[in-house]
Amino acid sequence: MQRERRRRISKHNMRTLDLPPPFELVVLREVGDAFAHACAHAGELGAGTLVFVGRFDLAEFAIVLEPDEPLVSARRAFYACMVALGDALVAPAPPETPIAIEWPDAIYVDRGLIGGGRLAWPYHADERAVPDWLVFGAAIRTVSLSREDSGLHPLSTTLEAESFGDVSAERLVEGFARHLMVAVDRWQESGFAPIAQEYISKLKPESGELSRNIGENGDLNVGRAGELVECRKLLPTLKVPSWLDPSTGGPRL
Repeated sequence: MQRERRRRISKHNMRTLDLPPPFELVVLREVGDAFAHACAHAGELGAGTLVFVGRFDLAEFAIVLEPDEPLVSARRAFYACMVALGDALVAPAPPETPIAIEWPDAIYVDRGLIGGGRLAWPYHADERAVPDWLVFGAAIRTVSLSREDSGLHPLSTTLEAESFGDVSAERLVEGFARHLMVAVDRWQESGFAPIAQEYISKLKPESGELSRNIGENGDLNVGRAGELVECRKLLPTLKVPSWLDPSTGGPRL
């Protein structure tokens, strides 16, 4: 994946985020939508632009990527971003806190939904051609706006409720950026296999002795005793994120 640095637009009202090169920061006001903004302006923003929304209760951001392979396989960048997001959550978490991904896009902390990731690409893009851009977006619930939320919604949680060491959206996004750099470098040096292995290691455990691997098109293949049991298709699931509440733009309760 290309990571060239670009400065095509002005950045105003930036909150303090310490992002490594080649990332470029765009900050939206609290009412903004990082994912929608990044998708609408991906061609202008360019690779490495990270769009951040200054919300108190959510770490909401999106990043523009420019892959160098056909769309059908380039979607695997979603897994690299999910690995980076998972690693960014591990650092401030209390020791031995269970953090797991429910395939393909939802993240749980101690069985409570905390957020997830999503992916977009140009409308009508040819599966066999290199797309102009991809956009990965994520939202992680940092704090609750109501003291009653934990009792009303026991299947959801926040970083604050799980006693994370730093619940600020800024620090989480910084961690994501650093871990994504590591994942991209690993992919470029050793291929996709290490990324796939790392992602699979973060998945929720399943009953039975199952093997799992990710195909070249991003599908998850589940097997037992050397035989394919199930092929879980990535493309349909990316079109409707399992964790997202469209009415709020954040994780569902």
